[in-house]
Amino acid sequence: MNTVRTIRIFDTTLRDGEQAPGFSMNQAEKLEVARALDALGVDVIEAGFAIASPGDFDSIQQIARAVRRPIIASLSRAVERDIDTSWEAVRGAERPRIHVFIATSPIHMQYKLKMKPDEVIERAVAMVRYAKRKCPDIEFSAEDASRSDPAFLCRIFSEVIDAGATTINVPDTVGYAMPSEFGELIRTIRAGTPNIDAAVVSAHCHNDLGFALANSLAAIEAGADQVECTMNGIGERAGNTALEEIVMTMRTRAAYLNAACGAELRCGVDSSKIYATSRLVSSVTGARVQPNKAIVGDNAFAHESGIHQHGVLSNRETYEIMTPESIGLPRNKMVLGKHSGRHAFDERLKELGFQLDQGRAELVFEAFKTLADKKKIVTNRDLEALARDAVPSAPAAWQLERFIINSGTTIAATSAISLVSADGEKREQVAIGDGPIDACFNAIDGIVGAKPLLEDFSVDSVTDGKDAQGEARVRIRLSEQTFNGRGVSTDVVEASVRAYIDAINDAIEDGAIVPRPVAGAEQERSTQCQ
Repeated sequence: MNTVRTIRIFDTTLRDGEQAPGFSMNQAEKLEVARALDALGVDVIEAGFAIASPGDFDSIQQIARAVRRPIIASLSRAVERDIDTSWEAVRGAERPRIHVFIATSPIHMQYKLKMKPDEVIERAVAMVRYAKRKCPDIEFSAEDASRSDPAFLCRIFSEVIDAGATTINVPDTVGYAMPSEFGELIRTIRAGTPNIDAAVVSAHCHNDLGFALANSLAAIEAGADQVECTMNGIGERAGNTALEEIVMTMRTRAAYLNAACGAELRCGVDSSKIYATSRLVSSVTGARVQPNKAIVGDNAFAHESGIHQHGVLSNRETYEIMTPESIGLPRNKMVLGKHSGRHAFDERLKELGFQLDQGRAELVFEAFKTLADKKKIVTNRDLEALARDAVPSAPAAWQLERFIINSGTTIAATSAISLVSADGEKREQVAIGDGPIDACFNAIDGIVGAKPLLEDFSVDSVTDGKDAQGEARVRIRLSEQTFNGRGVSTDVVEASVRAYIDAINDAIEDGAIVPRPVAGAEQERSTQCQ
């Protein structure tokens, strides 16, 4: 088999992934994820939807200037203003792309666009031509393609390719297609679009019926050379094709897929960086990966059954079709404790996928030493938590100085909180609440002068044992915006306080909270915390 086909990996974690409710990231977090995706080896990073907000625009522009190897794309409706904004956001990239879309299914054209099919084609062609005058690389997407007339798709794709589109994307926008249907749709488009060889054919699949991976593989077998996906499969509704699943399927079932495609399939993703990237995305979005998630779930390489354990000990291939090392899952058993040196610590962080500057590494090392005094053994999970938590991902408007709580079954929980602002000002607040955590959150509200709705709150153990660190996650809402926060400590109340302050800082950075002096006053929370 001499023919080689390169499958391009188009990552839309920062656009489609971030559009899912509660999955928002701030600018510093988006840049950190973009750098990780660059190191992972993806071909295209869809950095956002530039017209959506000034914050989205700024993030795309920052990524375009900082991340130089992959193509950096911005999504645009088939509207001149969208295209202008996208171009301003990505024009600083080494390899910019404008991604233009318009709906093509009868239901979307009639009820959403209120346009006739010929008008949709006319708009698509005009906007692709308009975008092409600005940027050499144009991707065109036919939204809801899987519910569109195949003949109409061939017609619109042919005309936008003539207008300058270099990639045509076939989205299963609502996750409706069955794998055999979607594969046949790709074949029909390839056969019925005369100039199809002038463009890359791409597939963008959603997981509403659980077929995102299967449909993406069917598209590859039918001739698609680009797959659009997200890390951990995050995305709107049930999510998108999971990057780790498509990459590891191509690697693990290479012989089958190569035979089915009549070519050797290759992609540029370094699978050994999958685990670290997955953990990063989970951390910054606040969305925990389900334990039984394929490839990156905690149970993906766990064996509890005695029969399974015996088989794996005899030969790992009895129950493992891929190795933990192939996705970068650390298996180093060297123990770190309070007597461990800096060299061993730095090496372990590198194994876990962290590339920290000297200042941040020093702060994480100090936090490690403090934790090592409290715990006999510091695990990989402990180190991951420290590396994510020791230094905020963006300049912190407020930092915790100290807190005191008084709580019991016969008294109202009371909290005294002291915070320090970025300019060194200290503010204190005393508040009561329905439990110590609620009292702490009320006191913080009084200091910052805001009363967000607490949408979600959870505390989980990072590792086993009574001395384990607690990892707290919160999601708050202000108006129509949500903000995530995260905190880690061996004290679960402190972890919760740090997580809440983290979310507040995110809201302040985004402008949803305007810092101002506020008189201390007890406030009732919208969500109770015990």
